[in-house]
Amino acid sequence: MFVEPSDSREPDQQRVEAIVAQGPRGAFAVAGTAVAIVLAIWLAFYLLVFVARGGA
Repeated sequence: MFVEPSDSREPDQQRVEAIVAQGPRGAFAVAGTAVAIVLAIWLAFYLLVFVARGGA
């Protein structure tokens, strides 16, 4: 059986729990930025290529 010492790990465990309690804000920020970049590229392509040629 493995037993972890409680004295040396307790501050680290509390820090980890505090970070996890804040949620995945960084992941949402990265995903949101990626989506914004893709939409900007799509809009630029639409405006500069499709609309510039006269549409359908």
